[in-house]
Amino acid sequence: MSAKKKKPKLLNKFDKTIKGEIDVAEKLRKKGKLEEALRAFEALVQQHPQSPRARYGKAQAEDALADKLRSNDMLQRSINTYREASELPDVTSDLLRAALKRRAERQQFLGRMRGSLATLEKLVQIFPEDIGLKNELGVAHLLLGDNKGAKKVYDEVLAVAPSNGFAKVHYGFILKSDNKIAESIPYLKEGLESGEPGTDDGRFYFHLGDALQRIGDSSAYQWYELGHKRGHFASVWQRSLYNVDGLKAQPWWTPKETGYTDLVKTLERNWKTIRDEALAVMDQNTGLFIPEEENLREKGEWGQYTLWQQGKKAGTACQGVPKTCSLLEKYSEATGCKRGQIKFSVMHPGTHVWPHTGPTNCRLRMHLGLVVPKQGCRIRCTDQTREWEEGKVLIFDDSFEHEVWQDAERYRLIFIVDVWHPELTAYQRQTLSPI
Repeated sequence: MSAKKKKPKLLNKFDKTIKGEIDVAEKLRKKGKLEEALRAFEALVQQHPQSPRARYGKAQAEDALADKLRSNDMLQRSINTYREASELPDVTSDLLRAALKRRAERQQFLGRMRGSLATLEKLVQIFPEDIGLKNELGVAHLLLGDNKGAKKVYDEVLAVAPSNGFAKVHYGFILKSDNKIAESIPYLKEGLESGEPGTDDGRFYFHLGDALQRIGDSSAYQWYELGHKRGHFASVWQRSLYNVDGLKAQPWWTPKETGYTDLVKTLERNWKTIRDEALAVMDQNTGLFIPEEENLREKGEWGQYTLWQQGKKAGTACQGVPKTCSLLEKYSEATGCKRGQIKFSVMHPGTHVWPHTGPTNCRLRMHLGLVVPKQGCRIRCTDQTREWEEGKVLIFDDSFEHEVWQDAERYRLIFIVDVWHPELTAYQRQTLSPI
């Protein structure tokens, strides 16, 4: 039997003398009578401004009420009150910790990442021995995109607690983001094997598998299988993390199955026009796309020329290829696909794209062949490999694992058009967040 968890000590000496009144207000809060509970705690705070427990109860009532009313103003009030409670003299260390921890969580919820980081830093200063708080501080750095700050925190944790699984998976995640592929593997693996709370996250299975694949280790698929069993991936092959449940899932699609035959016909019928415009914006010396404007979002590897991104036109890119853009305008399944892109992609000989999966199952990807060398260019999706043909559209679901080889004599140029998954409703297409 594990030792029973000690109940936190929230009452200081003075608070014990008004415990009866606190209990009355607390009962209202627990029963969900939040407005009454808040009034009761406000009255207590007015009577006993030095009572940390009354102030903390007021913060909790405001916090719960903010959820109920979906009010950010009320939530901000609770964030302020948690701080006030933590700053009162004679606050018990358990109450101080509970108030600041909840304050950090609620700041994060409001998107106040820097505020949350500052609160957690304060907590770590007060409770330097508490590994859990340090781990949360690391996450706060990561949420701010500060991998360096996070790495420093997890270095400190692993120095004193070398087997801490939470710190290990996050440390591995940071190494992987820094492209330290081989080094990331033991941390991700041991962190996941620890089974500690907070380690069972799809991203860690995703990155561990990816790192193993890159060093040519086929045990990647055992981790994908485990990630699938744990409910993080739709299947071993389909490993996107931003999904809508229940959508038809298959790696390759025919135009007829998508219902977008009109778009496919338009692309195939006009492929030479599309090709000629693409070649006109390509630098003939380097064979790469010239970023025409500074504000053209050149995402990903060199050699992409993006026309639409997240359902919006990218900068002034269409000015370079006006006919192509006007052909697409009437196909909202493509131009309005907030979880996809429309872009030209040029790939040069000697390129190999690692096995990878796209972020979401909400789109299908069309590839129109524009300049395809006779041999050496191929794409694998799951266990089927296909080749592009000039003037022909290939359709696949890029949430399934796919890999690309370019071993030809010259460049390969294709036009990529992402479309909404045909089973998504109009409402879903409107309301899904962009990716």
